[in-house]
Amino acid sequence: MRVLVKGAGVAGLTVAYELASRGAAVTVCEVRPEIGHNASWLAGGMLAPWCERESAERAVVTLGSGAADWWEAVLPGHVARTGTLVLAHARDAPELARFSARTENHRRLSVEDIANLEPDLAGRFRHGLLFAEEAHLDPRRAMEALARELNAKGIAFRFGDEQVSPSGFDRIIDCTGIASPDPDLRGVRGEMLILRTREIALTRPVRLLHPRHPIYIVPRADHHFMVGATMIETDNDGPVTARSLMELLNTAYALHPAFGEAEITEMGAALRPAYRDNFPRVSSCGATITVNGFHRHGFLLAPAMARRAADLVFNSDMESDNEIDRQRRSA
Repeated sequence: MRVLVKGAGVAGLTVAYELASRGAAVTVCEVRPEIGHNASWLAGGMLAPWCERESAERAVVTLGSGAADWWEAVLPGHVARTGTLVLAHARDAPELARFSARTENHRRLSVEDIANLEPDLAGRFRHGLLFAEEAHLDPRRAMEALARELNAKGIAFRFGDEQVSPSGFDRIIDCTGIASPDPDLRGVRGEMLILRTREIALTRPVRLLHPRHPIYIVPRADHHFMVGATMIETDNDGPVTARSLMELLNTAYALHPAFGEAEITEMGAALRPAYRDNFPRVSSCGATITVNGFHRHGFLLAPAMARRAADLVFNSDMESDNEIDRQRRSA
């Protein structure tokens, strides 16, 4: 079985891995000259299905709860299983109560609990929530490591190719994200910052709830922190706006004043592909299978969607997600 995977974001790389693991001869083509610098490159890397339940359907928990295991099995040592800490200032206590009511698999924290988990946040928050079974990884290191694993499996990469002829391939997997011609896709703009400071240390992602500007802060190597992310309904993929920059910095400062003196080492914005229900799909049309629409759940749901795509390649009787959707609508 010869398969062409179009796109080397997290969807394309995970699909390529699943196919290669089942014996397919895979070629990955990517219009960019190297791995990265796409929406996946700017992701937070949080493997947080129970937190995401606050605004997503239960299927995100069902399909995403195994993501940390998949990434750890494929890339040992890349997954940090330290959980997710969710906080809110006293004036925003209703936000914390609402978040707690809409999610599960967490425990409520006291001032002392928070101080034990994150000493640099001691005394700043009265209550919080700990989602102890959640995890995170560095998306950039994970994508680069996964590409090396694929190379070791003999998978061919074609970088900088606008068009690769489909002749000679049995199946084509389209994982091109927002560049896909699918008319049902829309762009959801996400903006992020990377800050560097030695004045604060965190061991897990922290979500700070706010009625208008909630953020998450994810610790990275060498005293770096990824701060994100806005969700703006637009097709504008231009640079980070002044408004978003101020909102992200102000809310990071509200978590801890040390972020006010941090260096801004990077700013970035990208369009995340999404369908109307904000849930990814694996759909087929002839010899082409499309894997797309991950919204903000790329690293969380890519393993499950990749397995489904590989199942479709090796089992022609299996129904694709678009056929299942049609059956639901007609029921």
